[in-house]
Parts: sequence; C-alpha cells; structure tokens
Amino acid sequence: MATTHPATPSLTTPQAADAERARGLRIMRTVATALLIIAAIVYALTFGHDGPWEYVNATAEAAMIGALADWFAVTAIFRHPLGLPIPHTALIPRKKDTVATSLEDFFLGYFLTPDAVRQRVQTMNIAQRTGRWLTEDDHAERVVHRLAPVAARALNSVDDNEIRGFINHTLVPKLTHEPISPLAGALLDEIVTDRIHTGLVDLLLDEALAWLLDNPEQFSTLIADRAPTWTPDWLNGIVTDRVHTECVKWIQEVRSTPYHRVRQAIDDLLTDLARDLQNDPTVMERTEALKTRLLTHPQTTETAIHLWEALVNVGQRALTDTDSHLINRATDELRAFGQRLLTDPQLAQTVTNRLASSAEALIATFGRDIATVISQVIRSWDGKEAAERIELHVGKDLQYIRINGTIVGGLAGLLIHTISHLLL
Repeated sequence: MATTHPATPSLTTPQAADAERARGLRIMRTVATALLIIAAIVYALTFGHDGPWEYVNATAEAAMIGALADWFAVTAIFRHPLGLPIPHTALIPRKKDTVATSLEDFFLGYFLTPDAVRQRVQTMNIAQRTGRWLTEDDHAERVVHRLAPVAARALNSVDDNEIRGFINHTLVPKLTHEPISPLAGALLDEIVTDRIHTGLVDLLLDEALAWLLDNPEQFSTLIADRAPTWTPDWLNGIVTDRVHTECVKWIQEVRSTPYHRVRQAIDDLLTDLARDLQNDPTVMERTEALKTRLLTHPQTTETAIHLWEALVNVGQRALTDTDSHLINRATDELRAFGQRLLTDPQLAQTVTNRLASSAEALIATFGRDIATVISQVIRSWDGKEAAERIELHVGKDLQYIRINGTIVGGLAGLLIHTISHLLL
C-alpha cells in the first residue's frame, strides 16, 4: 500500500491568502446574486401567463423568496441588511466579545485538552517522519551546520569572570554546605548494585594487559631492579620472564571470568565503602573534611577556570570547522538516530510517548493561556473589522446557503404549486 505523506504547508503570506479569499468571496457572492436576479427576471417575464408558464412563474417566485430569505440570514450575521438597524442583525459586530469567549471555550473544551493533544501527537507519526527526514539527502548535515554556529556563539558569550563568580559565589558555597558523603554513598551503592563499575574494571584490565604485552622489557627491568644484588643475571631473567607470564595469565583469567574472586573482592570493597559513606560517622567526617579542603583550595577555582577555557577553545574550533571530527561525528550520529527511528519500533514509540507526554503537560499547564489568545485578539478588533475578517474566512462557504436557498425554494414552490393544482 502506498504511503500517504501530509501535504507540505503553504508558504503563502497572510496578505496574499486574504486577497485570494476575498476574490473567492466576490465570485460566490456574484453567483448567488445572479441567481436571484435570474429568478426575478423569469418571474417578471412569466407573470400572468397561463398553462405551463404558471409552473415556471411559481418556481421563480419561490426561488426569489428563498434567495431573499437566505441573503437576509447570511448578511445579518455580519452587518445590518441594507443598512437598516433591524433587531437581531449584525450579530458579529454586536456580539464580538461573546463570540470571542465562546470560541475560547470551544477550543479549550474540544481541542486544547490534554487527551486530545496527546491523541493527536500519537497519530502524527512524528518519530517516523523525523527519521525519514533525517536520513534523506543532506538533512542531518544541514541541521548540524545550522546548530553548530549557534552553539559556538553560546560558548563565546559566556564571560570567564561570570564562570569565576559562579564557582566562587554559588557552586563552591553550595557544595561546601551540602553533605556529599551520603549522596556519594548512595550513588556508589547504585553503581555496584547495577554492576555499572564492571565496565571500568574491564577497561583497567584491558589497559594493564595491553601494557604488559607491549612492554615486556620494561616490565622485566622493573622486576630486575628490585632483585637481590647477589643473584646472577641469568636467574633474574628466568624469574622476571616467569613473573611476566604469570601476570599476563592472571589478568587474562580475571578479565574472562565474570565472577572471579578478584572481581568479588572489588565488589565487596565498593559495597563496604558505599555503606560507610552513608552510615560510618568517621568515614563521613573524613569525606566532608576532604571535600572542604578541596573546594576551599585557591587552585580549585583556577583549575576549573582553565578547564573551562580549554573546553571553550576546543569547542569553538570544532564547532566552527565544518569538516571537524565533532561536526562529522554529530552528523553521522544524527543520521544514525534517524535510521534507528525508522527501524526500531520500540525507540520510535518511546520518542512518540515522550513527545505526547510533553505536549499533554504543556497543554494542561498553558492550555487556557493559549486559548485566551483567541479571545484577546478578537476583542482587540472593532466590530466592523471582526465581521470583515470572519466573513473573509467563512463568507465564501456561506454563499452556498444563498445558492441552495434559491434552488430549494424554487423546487419547493414548484412542488406546492403542482400539489395545489392537483388537489384543488
């Protein structure tokens, strides 16, 4: 089955759109008025004639009545017919504020509701459409190239003195008075429970193994330098080679065994540390003292400033170079994310649900404020302007009421005249 894509939104300016609506309104108003004139001419030409012309005359008479009645009804919505101040006419100019309030309540009650917005977002296929757009042509590259200069300017706009003031007057005092030991203990406990630390242990083992395999001579030198002076070199060589081999085998064994006793010992050590950080007064006091010494040391602020400056410099160079590794990596990741949105239904559904929840929360909080915009704008118009603007949007369709009134009135007149002749 072919996939139907939503139509591309029109880029027509409001002025051009209003001009087109005015042209359509004039055309339909002319058609409806022309039918009234034609009915009047036919009525005048057939008036007083007998035979079949009686039916034509009755049809034209009823058509005129229907046309005039519906002209009055449509016109009375927007202005006084023929300028006569007839009661209950010019409804929109007189009831502008009431219409504004009614429209506000209507949109708030049926459109700007959390359930309606959530349902609409879930049926828009935003995730799939976004994924398709990101994977087509150079869209991902264009997004990154548009956002990179913005990010670079944002980095450049931050003054070093502002960072220094934030660290000295906000961050450091806050961290100094905020106990860090319970938080660190709880975080470490979560890390051990979820076995997040195993990745770091594996990385350390891999690096140690790689160093041993790449630097056997340096390892042998380190061991030999600590050997007794009275042992011969040939014996030292045998011992160092043996120690090197055993170290490699031991690290490989720990790396390949998920529940090795060394790993269990690390787990126990971290678990005890997490518990002590939360419950042991001595450990907690030492941790807070270490934190205070670190935060109050003058070099801490300077180091943070230097790190920030280095980050800004590296970031600006990477963001302003369209062929930098950061730009290329961001483009590839964005394109890959778009591909995942197309191929991973679970990810697409997760994105859709989060967007729907965000939209739902937004409408629940600001729905009435958004709806109020409608009533405020309409109230800001004067009566004549409100009538003209609303007629410009719906007046063309209302002319069909006049056309239908002319046709239906004529047919009704013909039917009544026919029945009258048959029964009387």
